[in-house]
Amino acid sequence: MPPYCFFLNFASMKIWKLTLIHILATITLQSCEIIDYHPYSADFDGARNINADNIARIEAAMAGRDSLCFAVISDTQRWYDETASAVRSINARNDIDFVIHCGDLTDFGATREFEWMRDELQKLCPPYVCLIGNHDCLANGTHVFNAMYGHPNFSFTAGDTHFACFDTNALEYDYSTPVPDFSFLKRDSESLPPNVRRTVVAMHAAPFTDQFNNNVAEHFQNELKTYPGLQFCLSGHRHSTTVFQPFDDGVTYYECASAKQREYLVFTLTQKGGVRYEVVVY
Repeated sequence: MPPYCFFLNFASMKIWKLTLIHILATITLQSCEIIDYHPYSADFDGARNINADNIARIEAAMAGRDSLCFAVISDTQRWYDETASAVRSINARNDIDFVIHCGDLTDFGATREFEWMRDELQKLCPPYVCLIGNHDCLANGTHVFNAMYGHPNFSFTAGDTHFACFDTNALEYDYSTPVPDFSFLKRDSESLPPNVRRTVVAMHAAPFTDQFNNNVAEHFQNELKTYPGLQFCLSGHRHSTTVFQPFDDGVTYYECASAKQREYLVFTLTQKGGVRYEVVVY
């Protein structure tokens, strides 16, 4: 073989190899752009531990206060436009100290749903906390909620008012997990700051709804009364605004409508112990 033929073959082979490498690299880079995480993966970008961060803000801002005003929203699942309207409505007010979301941030417990709703709620000017709803427990939703918001049972103190927030979605755990968690309730009620003179309790599903472990409903209510100055209880789940006393014992439950109904609640607790509430239609 003449020397120049060998040189041409070698050069052609080198060019072919370089072309193949370029093609493979292009395919690899393009495939990275279309690969998505599993819809129920607990890996996500953006804010985490939101409840703890916002509780720190609430407690710092409310220290020494003996009156407060807060908003309650619930069941925003899949109603993103309506939630955006609620956020704008709350932000337009100048009297809201913080916001409580009573659960069902998602419809299917998917990570993307959590991210989409979180990104909308992050636009709130007042700090907010979120409870876990039964839809948020679906698939891997509990793990995503824990990473994004924190433990589903939590509490905080705003001025002289304690807020105890409970996971009450017993049906989603097949009764294999203590829901409601009486151990948490006992620890929380026995370790209150000395300045607390009244309490508000929040949950997603109220007693005697389909999600609640109604075998312990009476016991749960009796334990709630061990909190000082129990004012009322908050819930969501049934997608309509309702005021009722499930135990006929003087303790009122305020059930917040879903975002689909374009309603949220605003509560004002006054220095003299008064309670006012309004249903805001937006």
